[in-house]
Amino acid sequence: MMFALKMLIGDKVKYISIILGLCFASFIITQQAAILIGIVDRTVGFITDTSQPDIWIMDPTVQFIDDIKPLKDTDLYRVRGIDGIEWAVPLYKGLIQARLQNGTFQTCVLIGIDDATLIGGPPIMLQGNLKSLRMSDAVIVDQVGAQTKLAVETAQGVIPLQVGTIMELNDHRAYVSGICQVSRTFQSQPVIYTTYDRATLFVPAQRKLLSFIIAHTKKGEDPEKVCRRIRMQTGFAAYTPKQVKMLTLSYYIKYTGIFVNFGVAILLGFIIGTAIAGQTLYNFTIDNLPYFAVFKAMGADNIMLVKIVLLQAFFVSIIGWGIGMGAAGLFGYLTKGTELSFSMPLYLYFISLFSILSISLFAAFICMRKVVKLDPAIVFKS
Repeated sequence: MMFALKMLIGDKVKYISIILGLCFASFIITQQAAILIGIVDRTVGFITDTSQPDIWIMDPTVQFIDDIKPLKDTDLYRVRGIDGIEWAVPLYKGLIQARLQNGTFQTCVLIGIDDATLIGGPPIMLQGNLKSLRMSDAVIVDQVGAQTKLAVETAQGVIPLQVGTIMELNDHRAYVSGICQVSRTFQSQPVIYTTYDRATLFVPAQRKLLSFIIAHTKKGEDPEKVCRRIRMQTGFAAYTPKQVKMLTLSYYIKYTGIFVNFGVAILLGFIIGTAIAGQTLYNFTIDNLPYFAVFKAMGADNIMLVKIVLLQAFFVSIIGWGIGMGAAGLFGYLTKGTELSFSMPLYLYFISLFSILSISLFAAFICMRKVVKLDPAIVFKS
């Protein structure tokens, strides 16, 4: 087997060409998939951040998490009366215009959480604490929004929004009592948290303002069964967090071209990698057919020759995949903190490795057919 690697590495031009082809395929597949996963994370980030409930109740015509169709405040008590519900609280989600100290306006996502329990608040507090929302006119702003779109440009430079700053939300006074860390939104808008009652005062008056009802089942209850119970008794849509995420993703898959566009890019990376690496590996095998013929003449069977080809394909696959993954990881590191969405979860490593191995195995299969059908007599032909 060492001879198989020496044979592969000995032809440096083709050896490097194969690795570069697989490296390019690995980079494109991983990088585009990581951006797509990052976008997916943003579309359902609000659901992930709101981790306390195991049931989301909403209008039955809602198509995704940002498709707000408000309920009446009295609907909350109907849900609380359903058997199996431990608690149910209101949740407001909508857009609002924030007026900064320099007079500029910025559209923000406003989240209103339950006044009494503060359930639905931000997952991580960086400055201040969640209980500060009980202060008069208090709001909590996400860190990225505070440092970018809500920052104020002055002659001395950009000044981030800080705790203690006064801002206006739809002509209402708002006191920044804390800075939090949340998932980035799909539109990359700043996120502002406040209490539910205060949120309904900030926004224009409407007959219905209850965006969602979030609830938790009693111990021992199956959330999916309670969801069916809510649907039958109230007519509202009730989902588990996983189902809300799938509802949102299904909408984006069906009505936007995001998944198609990135899917095409990933497919092109796979095809180009197959073409480059496959053609080069095939040419390498053709050039080394005399060596394989010698092996056959010396008594090596087809299984041994197949093992040689597979070892060579596996060897270049691991090297090409590793370099491509490293390049994709470096790309993600360099774009960290920008508007580009990028996420490389553990399962992406395995998907990328499987893709590169598939490319190499496809190329190896073509080469194996040539080797297996090889006549060892060509060694003795002039």
